[in-house]
Amino acid sequence: MDLTGKSAPAFSVDTTDGRRSLSDYAGKHLILALFPLAFTGG
Repeated sequence: MDLTGKSAPAFSVDTTDGRRSLSDYAGKHLILALFPLAFTGG
């Protein structure tokens, strides 16, 4: 499923720098990378 150019759903995450929301980056280019096994010891 190609979602290129589609809007992402609103979400928030807890980071080492505090809570961040997608809306914090409104009007900016954003690349989101996920590393599910990072820092899990697994």
